[in-house]
Amino acid sequence: MNDRPPAEPASDFIRDRVRADLQSGRVQQVVTRFPPEPNGYLHIGHAKAITLSFSIAQEFGGRCHLRMDDTNPEAEDQEYVDAIMADVRWLGFRWDAMYYAADYFDQLYAWAEQLVAKGLAYVDDQDAETISRHRGTLTSPGTDSPCRNRSPAENLDLLRRMRAGEFADGSRVLRARIDMAHSNLNLRDPVMYRIRRLPHQRTGDRWCIYPMYDWAHGQSDSIEGITHSLCTLEFEHHRPLYDWFCDALGIYKPQQIEFARLNVTYLLTSKRKLLQLVEGGHVDGWDDPRMPTLRGLRRRGYPAAALVAFCRHVGVAKFNSTHEIELLEYFVRDHLNRVAPRRMAVLDPLRLVIENWPGGPGGDHVEHVEAQNNPEDPGAGARRVPFRGELWIEREDFLEHPPKDFFRLAPGREVRLRYGYFVTCTGVDKDAAGHVTAVRCTYDPATRGGNAPDGRKVKATIHWVAVADAVDAEVRLFEHLFTDPDPARADGGDFLRLLNPQSRRVVTGRCEPALAAATGGESYQFERLAYFYCDHVDSRPGAPVFHRTVTLKDAWKKAQKAK
Repeated sequence: MNDRPPAEPASDFIRDRVRADLQSGRVQQVVTRFPPEPNGYLHIGHAKAITLSFSIAQEFGGRCHLRMDDTNPEAEDQEYVDAIMADVRWLGFRWDAMYYAADYFDQLYAWAEQLVAKGLAYVDDQDAETISRHRGTLTSPGTDSPCRNRSPAENLDLLRRMRAGEFADGSRVLRARIDMAHSNLNLRDPVMYRIRRLPHQRTGDRWCIYPMYDWAHGQSDSIEGITHSLCTLEFEHHRPLYDWFCDALGIYKPQQIEFARLNVTYLLTSKRKLLQLVEGGHVDGWDDPRMPTLRGLRRRGYPAAALVAFCRHVGVAKFNSTHEIELLEYFVRDHLNRVAPRRMAVLDPLRLVIENWPGGPGGDHVEHVEAQNNPEDPGAGARRVPFRGELWIEREDFLEHPPKDFFRLAPGREVRLRYGYFVTCTGVDKDAAGHVTAVRCTYDPATRGGNAPDGRKVKATIHWVAVADAVDAEVRLFEHLFTDPDPARADGGDFLRLLNPQSRRVVTGRCEPALAAATGGESYQFERLAYFYCDHVDSRPGAPVFHRTVTLKDAWKKAQKAK
C-alpha cells in the first residue's frame, strides 16, 4: 500500500463511522473494496475512490478488495481489466484479494429465483422505452406493469426460459416487485436482469441474461463480507434499494456510505465525453498527457505519490464541490521539487557570443562548471557541465529595449550565467528584418562559479547550454485541454467547442549533454522553466522526448499578466 499512515489519525465522517463500528464490536475487521467497471480507463476521480478505500483498510488494519464489476459484456474488455490493475499498482496500492462480479453469476441467479418464488420479482414483457415511460416522475407515481401480478410459478418458468435463451434480446426483463408509487424512483420495480446475447470476457457464452448494476452490486459486497461499501454521492438514492435486496434475501448487509466525488477545474471525468475525445481524434488516445485518465496523468509526468497526497488532502465530504487545478499542481510541484534532478535546457534559443572567450567564441576552449543536481537533496551530488564561448540562452531572457522592471540581459547590463560567470551585454546581431539573432557580451573570468570577488551584485541569473555540446530533444509543452474551467457545463452540451487549440505545442529543446542519457519514466526540473517528464512511450536511447508536467513560478510573467 501507499505510504505509511499519518502520525495523527485522520478524522472525517467515514473514519468516525468505521472507528465507532470497531469500538462497538459491530465490525471485527474492516473490509473495503474498489469495484470499477472494466469499460474504460481509470481517471483522476477514481484516484480519490482508490485512495480512500485502500487507506481506510490500511489505517484500521483491515483488507481492501479489487473487484471488477463486469456485468455488461457490451462495453467491457480484458484490456480494461489489465489497465485497471496496472493503474492501481502504479498509485502504489496492493489489493488483498481480487474478485469479479461475473464469478457470482450463479449465486445471483439463484437469489433471483428466490425473490421470484417469494413474489418479490416478476418477468415483464414491456420494452425498455415503455418501462421508462411508466416509471412516473418525482411528483407523480408510476404505472403498474400489466405483468406485475403474474404468479410466482409463471414468473419462475419465464425466468428459466429467459436464461435458456428462448426469448429475443430486449423482449423481456426481470424486475423487482417493490412499489410503483415509492417516492424514490429507484424502488419503482427496478430491472434486475436483461437479455443480451453477447459473449462475456470471463464467462464466454454461458449466459444470455446479465444482471443490472443495482442487483449485482450489493450482493457482491455481501458475498465478500464488505463492511463499509464506499460510493460517491450519485449512489445515495440507490442505497435504499441496496438495503432492500439484502433484506429481502435475508443475507448479510454491508453499510453503504457515500462521499463527494472528485471534481477538478479544467478536467472532465465523464467516460462518455472522454470517449468522444478519443474516437473523434481530438486527443492521441487514452494516455494522451492532456487527458485526466491515470494513464494520461502518468504520461504527463504526474507522480503517483503526488496524486495520492492531493486526494488525501482534499479529504471526504458530503457535498460535491470543485477543486482548483492549481491545488493539484501544487502537490505535483511540491513532490517533484524534492526528488527531481536539475538540468539545463533552452526551449526558445538565442545565441549568446562571449567575445573575450579564450581562443575566440567559436574556438575549442571548453571549461566545465559544477552544477547541483538537486539543492533540496544534499545527497544528490553535482555534475560537470561544459561551458564555452558560444551559448544558447532563452530568447525571453534578453530585451534590447527593456522596461524598468525587467532585470535580465539587456545592452550594457551585467547578469549571472548560472554556475558560470558574470557577462555584460555589449551589442547584438540582427537579420535583414531587424530581428536579434545573437547577443554579444564579455565575461569576467574572476566570477567563475557565479560570484564576484569584489562583492558586486547582479539582479538576475539566467540559464544556458553550450552550443557545441547541446543535445536536441523533442519537447512537448502542454496547456489545459479546455479553455473553460468547467467544460462539463458547456452551453448546449457542446463541450468540444471549448477545446483549447493551443493545448499542445512541440519545440526542439537545446539540452545539456547529461539529458542525452535520460530514460523514459524519469522526471527533471529544467532550471528556471518547469518540471519535465521523459516520455516512456516515444523516447528512444539518445533521443529523449520530454513532456512539460507543471510550470515553475515566474515573477516576471506574473507581473506581465497583472498589467
